[in-house]
Amino acid sequence: MCNNVTTSIRGFIRETAIGRTKTTDRADRATVEKVLDFKTIFIVRKMMHRHVYEVIHGCISTGKEAHVYHAIDSDGKELAIKVFKTSVLDFKDRAKYVQGDFRFRRVFRTKNPRKMMKTLAEKEMRNLMRIKDAGIRCPTVRDIKHHVLVMDFIGKGGWAAPLLNDAALSLDKLREGYREIIIAMRMLYQKAKLVHTDLSEFNILYFEGHLYIIDVSQAVELFDDNANDFLRQDCLHVSGFFKKRGVAVMTVRELFDFIVDPSIAEEAVDSYLDEVQQKIVNRGDISVVDEIAESVFLQAYIPSTLNQVMEVEADVLRLTSGEDTEDMYYKTITGLRQALSCVPPSQPESESDYGDDEDVSIDSQSSSGIEAKEPLDKKVARKENKKKVKEEKKEARKHKLPKAVKKRRKKLAQGGNRR
Repeated sequence: MCNNVTTSIRGFIRETAIGRTKTTDRADRATVEKVLDFKTIFIVRKMMHRHVYEVIHGCISTGKEAHVYHAIDSDGKELAIKVFKTSVLDFKDRAKYVQGDFRFRRVFRTKNPRKMMKTLAEKEMRNLMRIKDAGIRCPTVRDIKHHVLVMDFIGKGGWAAPLLNDAALSLDKLREGYREIIIAMRMLYQKAKLVHTDLSEFNILYFEGHLYIIDVSQAVELFDDNANDFLRQDCLHVSGFFKKRGVAVMTVRELFDFIVDPSIAEEAVDSYLDEVQQKIVNRGDISVVDEIAESVFLQAYIPSTLNQVMEVEADVLRLTSGEDTEDMYYKTITGLRQALSCVPPSQPESESDYGDDEDVSIDSQSSSGIEAKEPLDKKVARKENKKKVKEEKKEARKHKLPKAVKKRRKKLAQGGNRR
């Protein structure tokens, strides 16, 4: 045998003796309930040994990205353990919810499912913490390890709180719930700086008279390229659910403007919603024209900042000429609506403002004379300043040392340092 083969055999025997060889097979990657493989069970047991929880019960919820299990800690408090799937991936397009997020786009890898789900679990933990800090009802994070996330349990006695879709609520409770969830959507946008991207009756829990937002692993920040599109979809889903249940709701555009409008103060939100509610009652059913405008709004491009506006000059002309700008969808999100409301309308100039025609001509002549005088003064000042700078430079050149003298002094200084 050649030397390479002999070296390889000796290395294999040595690694086998010290237990470094890889002896895993497909059985180690096999899962129970699509989430519990050998490594996941090891993580769950390790967290139990650290007394994060003392007892773990069965599965209480299944979804396309994770399963949720019920647990109890040493104090008897109920917890929820969310285990993300790593092998059977039902949620195929999750990459678009992470790649636009600056917090995770460098660490997100779609080729390794385990690392990908670890990133999603960490993202959900951070999003939940931001949502909690913003004052929105959601589960409180307890601990995280790889793709296993431990949170407070929303429910009682081992029974999870029902989804909003499954909760049997009266019309009055639905009206209260609608008002609560749209305020939560505004707080999520304005305070937490997030868009849920998948908010619907299936990601909202109803518990003790209040609504709790869950499943925020796919939530994106406001600077995401698709944030406005995701927000419109959330508005459409929420409005559609409550409208089917008989609640008088805002249009998708009205709800979108309410969420993104930076000019509405926190203490003025209730009065704003009261005015909108009165407007909805007076309006009655939506006309065909309004439905068409709604569908156009859902497909239109909405820039988040004025830098993203494509036809700036044309829009400025429309604004200054007083044309209809209802199809200018970015007015609210960029704060342009508020800025325009603060500008007083221009008053038409009449002859009485100027007196007779002679006064008008005198005023125009005097104003043109002032305008002509101002550039002349600037030119004279510039000339004098230029002349002054020249004189200063000329004076400085008189006392300037020749280059040869400078070099000689420099050499003498260097020679003295060497000695």
